[in-house]
Amino acid sequence: MSNTNAALLQDITITGGMTPGFDAILSPKALDFVAQLHRRFNLSRLNLLAERAQRQRQLDAGEDPDFAQKSADIRAADWKVRPAPNDLLDRRVEITGPVDRKMIINALNSGAKCFMADFEDASSPYWKNMVQGQVNLRDANARKIDYVDETRGKAYALNADPAVLIVRPRGWHMVEAHMQVDGEAVSASLFDFGLYLFHNHQALQAQDSGPYFYLPKLENAAEARLWNMVILHAQSLLGLPIGTVRVTVLIETIMASFEIDEILYALRDHIVGLNCGRWDYIFSYIKRFARRADRILPERANVTMTSPFMRAYSRLVIETCHKRGAHAIGGMAAQIPIKGDEKANEAAFAKVRADKEREVKDGHDGTWVAHPGMVALAMEVFDAHMPLANQIERLNGYCASAKALLTPSAGEITEAGVCTNIEVGILYLASWLRGQGAVPIHNLMEDAATAEISRAQLWQWRVHGAKMQSGIMIDAPYLQEQFARILARLKVVTGAKDWQQSRIDDAAKIMRDLVFVDDFEEFLTIPAYELIK
Repeated sequence: MSNTNAALLQDITITGGMTPGFDAILSPKALDFVAQLHRRFNLSRLNLLAERAQRQRQLDAGEDPDFAQKSADIRAADWKVRPAPNDLLDRRVEITGPVDRKMIINALNSGAKCFMADFEDASSPYWKNMVQGQVNLRDANARKIDYVDETRGKAYALNADPAVLIVRPRGWHMVEAHMQVDGEAVSASLFDFGLYLFHNHQALQAQDSGPYFYLPKLENAAEARLWNMVILHAQSLLGLPIGTVRVTVLIETIMASFEIDEILYALRDHIVGLNCGRWDYIFSYIKRFARRADRILPERANVTMTSPFMRAYSRLVIETCHKRGAHAIGGMAAQIPIKGDEKANEAAFAKVRADKEREVKDGHDGTWVAHPGMVALAMEVFDAHMPLANQIERLNGYCASAKALLTPSAGEITEAGVCTNIEVGILYLASWLRGQGAVPIHNLMEDAATAEISRAQLWQWRVHGAKMQSGIMIDAPYLQEQFARILARLKVVTGAKDWQQSRIDDAAKIMRDLVFVDDFEEFLTIPAYELIK
C-alpha cells in the first residue's frame, strides 16, 4: 500500500469479506470519502435518532402531532423547489426492486420510466449484497452490465433505452457494521449514498443524467436538513455544482406528513418530488401510536389507500408537491402476476388498475409497481389520464386537517388476518435471513415494510387486548397458540431436509421476541441485523 493510501485509510477498518471486484468499490479514496461524511455528520444523525425517541415518549403520553406554528411562515410563503432535470420530468411508472444483478437488468429493461434500486427494504443487508449492489450499479451506469443464469441457460443484457436509475440508501437508523471509522460503525445511509455518488457521478453526467436518490423514513424537516447538509458537503468534496444530486423523499412516516412543506423547503435545491410510501406509512402509524388504544387499526387487508386517513395523506402530498413545483409519486401496488390461476390473475390486475386509476385521477404524477409484469398496465392507465409528462400544474385546493390524518380507519380483525400477519412475518424474515429482501408470498410482493406491519399489529393487538370479529380476545396465550400451529404447519410444508437451511426457526424466534416484548422495537431490521452481520 502506498503512503497516500495508508494516510487515506487511517482509522478506517473493513471487516467484511473481499470478493473479486470489491476492491475497486472499496478503494482508499472511496472509503476516505465515506469516512469524511461520517466524521462530519454522524453525531448529528445520532442526535436526531435520540430526538425520535423523545418524541415517541410524548406520543405515548397522549400528545398528538400537529402542523407546527414555528414553521407556519414556510407553509404560507410563495416558493418552489428547483425544477427537475429533463430525464426526471416524466416519471409516470417506476419499478422498484433489490440491487442484485439480474433484477437491475430486468428492471432497467422493463419499459418503466424509472427504476428505484433499493439498498433498503427490498434488500437483505448482508455485506456481500450491499457491496455487490454497488458493483452492479456502477456497471449499469457504465452500460457494461450483463448476467448469465447458468441453471436456466439464459443471458441478460441491457437494452438501448433503459429506465432512469434512482438509488435508495438505507435509512438513518441503520449502520454498516463491516466498515468502522475511528472505531465506530459507519452510518449505512452515508455508506450507500457515498459509494454510489463517488463512483457514478461522472458516468451519469456524461449521459446527461445525474446521481439520483430516494431518501427513506424521514420523520421531520430536521432530518431532511441533515440530508441537505450531507449532499452539499459531498458535492463540494467532489467539485460538483449545487443541484447535481437530486432526491425524492418518501413520505412514509406519520410524523413527516405534518412537515411536508418544511421537508421540501429544507431540500429545495436538490429535491424533485415526494413519494407516498404507503406500507411504511401504515407501519409508522401503528408504531407511533402503538400504546394508544384509540388508534388501533384493523387487519392489513382492510387498511387501503381508500381508507379516509390514508386518502387524506395521499391528497395532501399531491397538493403540497404541486404547490411547490415538485412531483407527487404514488405508492406501491404489491400485486404480482399469478401463473396457473387465470381468475386470481385477473383479480390482481383489476386491483392494480383501480389503484392506479385512483392515483392518476387524484393528481399523482407517477406510480410504483413491484413487478415488470405490471409495468404495461400502469403505463396504460397513466397514458390514458395524463397526456403530458406530468400534472404538476394541477392544484385541487385540498387542505388536510390533523384530525383527518390521525383518525384510524374502520374495519374488522379476523383470525385469518392474525394468522396472515404471523405467517407473512415469519416467512419474510426467514427469506431476509437467507439474503433475499423482496419476496413473493401468497401472490403479493412483500418487503421489510409489510413485515413491519405484521409484527407491529400483533404487538398492538396483544397489548390492548383487541377483539376479533368472532369476539375472541387477542392475548398472549392466543397468539402463542397460533404461532405454534403455524410453525408446525410450516415444518411439514418445508420438510425435515430443508428445515435448517430455511431459517424459519430463527425467523419465528425474532417474530416472537418482537410481538411479546414489553417495549416496542423501533425497527425489526435492527435486532435481525445482529444475526447476519
